[in-house]
Amino acid sequence: MNKIIVSAFLLLGICTARAEVSTDDMNNSNNPLTPMAAINLHDYIASSVFGTDDTLNTFYLRAAMPWMAGGLPQLARMTIPYQTVPDSTGDKVSGVGDISVFDVFLMKAGSLELGVGPLFVFPTASEDATGAGKMQLGAAGVLMSPHTWGLLGALITYQHDVAGDSDRPTQNIATAQPFFIYNLCKAYYVRSAGIWYFNWETGDYYIPIGFGAGKVWKTDGGTTINAFVEPQWTVAHEGIYVPNYQTFVGLNFQFPLK
Repeated sequence: MNKIIVSAFLLLGICTARAEVSTDDMNNSNNPLTPMAAINLHDYIASSVFGTDDTLNTFYLRAAMPWMAGGLPQLARMTIPYQTVPDSTGDKVSGVGDISVFDVFLMKAGSLELGVGPLFVFPTASEDATGAGKMQLGAAGVLMSPHTWGLLGALITYQHDVAGDSDRPTQNIATAQPFFIYNLCKAYYVRSAGIWYFNWETGDYYIPIGFGAGKVWKTDGGTTINAFVEPQWTVAHEGIYVPNYQTFVGLNFQFPLK
């Protein structure tokens, strides 16, 4: 799957009819609160993993859609993971993971953008090793600060199981994803957006720091395309089977709504 994303990245400059890309277009293409229909293809390729010589891979298909409820703007995002991970015997297995959905209410305070709402995780995994076997509820919060030079912000989630297989471990998990985007000329940018993971039940955690680059295009039809590569290094961790070094490859599409 990562080869498909990289190939698409290389072909974009040839295959798209391009329009002028503004600073707002660049910020919006990296902002998880942008109220546009979106499809994201994200792949995390962990080539060095604590506790094993194996490599791991997690591909995410994400879809976002803005909508209104009671006159209030909202943004819903669904994430479908496909993972290659070790099972209980140490062998590798691949399969669909647990599907998650959050729906945040969109608010503004001056130049700050805020989204807060519920998070749901459904036990849809096709293999025991690729999911938790639990229905989980929680919350998601996003705070973003756009600037002419780029974007600062964070996406924070928390989830806890409420039902499911009682023989499976309790889920009590938080994540934090700081965003730093610095815009360059000709619609290029540099980025850092590692997802910090904390398992409050077991005490395991890992904190990756990334440094990568990307490019934004805009088609004549108004679709914004954003392709990037971001190597990430784990600077602190507890536990095994978590990435030491991984590469985050992404391809985002945002579509104008009538």
